[in-house]
Amino acid sequence: MSLAAPAPDPAAPRFRVRPPAHWINDPNGPFRWRGRHHLFYQHNPAAPVHANVHWGHASSPDLVHWEHHPIALTPTPGGPDEAGCWSGCVVDDSGVPTAVYTGVDHTHTGVGTICLARAADPGDDRLLDWRPLPDPAVAAPPAGLDVVMFRDPFVFHHGGRRWALVGAGHADGTPSVLLYDCQELTDWRFTGVLLDGTDPVAAGAFGDKAVGWECPQLYEGSGGEHVLVVSLWDGEPCSTGYLTGRLEADGRGGLVLTTRAGGRLDHGRDFYAPAVRQDPGRALLWGWSWEARDNSAVLAAGWAGTLTSPRVVDVHPDGSLRVFPAPELELLRAPVPFVTAPGRAPLPPSYDLTVTARGATTVTLLRAADRELTVRLDPAAGTVVLDRSGWPRTGTMAAEGSAPITVGVPPGPALTVRVLVDGSLLELFAGERAMVTERVYRRPDDVAELVVAGDAEVSAWEQVPPRRG
Repeated sequence: MSLAAPAPDPAAPRFRVRPPAHWINDPNGPFRWRGRHHLFYQHNPAAPVHANVHWGHASSPDLVHWEHHPIALTPTPGGPDEAGCWSGCVVDDSGVPTAVYTGVDHTHTGVGTICLARAADPGDDRLLDWRPLPDPAVAAPPAGLDVVMFRDPFVFHHGGRRWALVGAGHADGTPSVLLYDCQELTDWRFTGVLLDGTDPVAAGAFGDKAVGWECPQLYEGSGGEHVLVVSLWDGEPCSTGYLTGRLEADGRGGLVLTTRAGGRLDHGRDFYAPAVRQDPGRALLWGWSWEARDNSAVLAAGWAGTLTSPRVVDVHPDGSLRVFPAPELELLRAPVPFVTAPGRAPLPPSYDLTVTARGATTVTLLRAADRELTVRLDPAAGTVVLDRSGWPRTGTMAAEGSAPITVGVPPGPALTVRVLVDGSLLELFAGERAMVTERVYRRPDDVAELVVAGDAEVSAWEQVPPRRG
């Protein structure tokens, strides 16, 4: 089934990775194998609710033509993952693609085990068959640290060795990332806490609300600095953050991350649990965007959640995040733009919009009799404001509300934003400095019309079933 197939629910994204029906949450194990891009994800194949978690699977030759595959990982009755195959990663282990993931049993209270599953046929570029190993690689968190949350392994290489991060929370409310040496994937050695919430840069960037750091990810920027990405857990999914710094040997058989900057990763309210893939010359990131509408609407639609577009992530010289959409997404653009100058134009359900403002500019994307959804750009002030307050978020993920979101960028003579809309998924990128992910559900009386008022250059393309690149 093509991911671009028309969906009966107009809120459903057509061009982002999501299963044909039911539940999706965290992206897992972005991985390239034999020329294909693989994405796995948390998936309930039976209902649009978070339960009965398997690993769904899709692959693509080019990041835009996605093909659904059979479920990759299924809970094993009586096994360490009997209650769910939770988040993790995929690595090349001596020529064998291997999933490293969190297994939970029916007695778990947030503490999982680290499990392994291997591709049955490494010669298959679609990796359709996976075989779990019967015993976990790590059966419990390290002793003596009062760990009450333990999950989401992420494996990486540094200094000629293989290491792993695991997200954790401690009984005293301190979040942390634990570090393991796993040169042999079946033999893990705990080396210490890589970083925790008492780090001054982390505390300044994230505050003290989180009691656990989920889904730790690490990538190396083009200048050699490393970026640690975490998902902030306060008893429920909260937000995402990043820390930049130098990763070095600690002289005791482990590693230390010396942080220098940090901040919110995605400034939107509908983004969580990103996964990173380090490629030669770049790093790619996908996130999970949950539903922000009433559960009754979710159940009626029969699906919940979507992955975001792939985003290139890096580090600016000042240590701040650099982020922009993967260039491959331009393959989704229609051959001819439907807008090339400021003015008015109807908007299709899925589009790719770029606005470069040279003065204060207001971009309207959606309107009704008493409300407008706008993006306001002010290059001199260095601000971008997304105002979707007329379309309030509802449902279980609505706690943060729907107030306008302001992101800051360095002031200058011009300011560029790119907006990707696919059904209800809105992704905004501001000056390669910030990203905002929100879910906005059109109502029957809404008018989807682009209006650009101000001194600006504008171009917009409909997103259409992709042509071959």
